[in-house]
Amino acid sequence: MARAIFSRPARNRLQVIRCRPLATTVLKESLTLRLLMSRLAQCFRLMVGVQDYQTYLRHMQQHHPANKAMTEKEFHRYCLEARFPSVAGKVGKCPC
Repeated sequence: MARAIFSRPARNRLQVIRCRPLATTVLKESLTLRLLMSRLAQCFRLMVGVQDYQTYLRHMQQHHPANKAMTEKEFHRYCLEARFPSVAGKVGKCPC
């Protein structure tokens, strides 16, 4: 009965007090599920070392609008260099 709340009047008939449209509830649940899945995918990508370029661009636009953002190729090169440094003496994670 589409998530309605009922009360019983004196004559034993059900009376609808409040009813929410099913379409908006389903839409909210699908948006929540979509958000959950995208965050989960982002989490797995970060676990294996794949950085999110779109998040970086959004961050640069919001917090550093005067600075020029790196290109996608520069961004991924920067992330690889940060994770596996090639310069001698620079402390980083071991690739093995």
